[in-house]
Amino acid sequence: MKKYLTRHSFAVFLRILTVFLFIAQIHAQIPPGYYDAAVGKTGTELQAALHNIIKNHTVKSYDYIWTAFYTTDDKPNGTVWDMYSDIPGGVPPYVYQFGSDQCGSYNGEGDCYNREHSWPKSWFNDQAPMNSDIFHIYPTDGYVNGKRSNYPFGTVSNPSWTSENGSKLGDCSWPGFSGTAFEPIDGYKGDFARTYFYMSTRYYTEDGSWNVTDMTNKSQLKPWALQMMLVWASEDPVSTKETDRNNTLYGIQHNRNPFIDHSEYAGLIWGYPVGMADQKNRNYHLMVYPNPATDRCSVTLPAEMVSTGLQIMIISVTGMKINPDYSLDGNSLLLNVQALPAGIYFLMLNGESGVYQAKLIKE
Repeated sequence: MKKYLTRHSFAVFLRILTVFLFIAQIHAQIPPGYYDAAVGKTGTELQAALHNIIKNHTVKSYDYIWTAFYTTDDKPNGTVWDMYSDIPGGVPPYVYQFGSDQCGSYNGEGDCYNREHSWPKSWFNDQAPMNSDIFHIYPTDGYVNGKRSNYPFGTVSNPSWTSENGSKLGDCSWPGFSGTAFEPIDGYKGDFARTYFYMSTRYYTEDGSWNVTDMTNKSQLKPWALQMMLVWASEDPVSTKETDRNNTLYGIQHNRNPFIDHSEYAGLIWGYPVGMADQKNRNYHLMVYPNPATDRCSVTLPAEMVSTGLQIMIISVTGMKINPDYSLDGNSLLLNVQALPAGIYFLMLNGESGVYQAKLIKE
């Protein structure tokens, strides 16, 4: 009697074959010395060094992404890891099988999964190699992907639509942008933040044909979005899922996401979000007055910070480092910011007791 493969059994067979073909790639760890060129650098100097490390990756076809998902975005139980439907630690509203549940058309949630450009492809005019760079492309529910469209990520207090796992669409409530935004659930905000840091660094200085959007200035995040993403990355630290995906993608594209391997790189390039300390995440309280400032401002030094050997730096949102004029009066640091262009800056104080930061606004 002849036996025929059902759609499900064929999908299982295809998955087993794919896993076999990629088995060597799954264990591709950080090569020795991979980040040596980045040691000791900060700001744009660090971003440029990381760009040079991860550029010229092995480019795959857009169709190949379906195959890559079998090993880049598989759950331990072998189903599709969809961040727009999954509920970490809970039961997702629906799950997808690789291959058999691939879109196709859809009419609602749970119909099929497709390839989501988390950095919308319209932002870089659907050009290569960005359009097939798997580091920012994830398998997601087709209907939710369609709802997200090319809206920026943001925080949404009063959603006009909510997905079955709690992702939200609506007016952005994060200061600096009030248009329509899409907010993923808390458990995956850090994943998307580190994805965006990767895109800003991989395509640093290679974005001449990219568009300026509500969230981005070509490949670089606008100040409001940068601050939000730094917070998201701090509140949702690197997970095993991200590390495994990073290792697998190194075996495919032969480059890595530096912000998964070294989460501290984001702070060293762009500064730390307001209310967070250095990479050790120690709380701090730097008082800056007045803030916004026009000519001068005063910074109250923490009691444990010794003024001798104090290093002071102001960093712009683009990573430019500025050594300001200052004077000390007891535990008060008097900064001269008159020459600074108007904008948002990160003030960093580095002393024997640690690194402290604050946001500084120049009018």
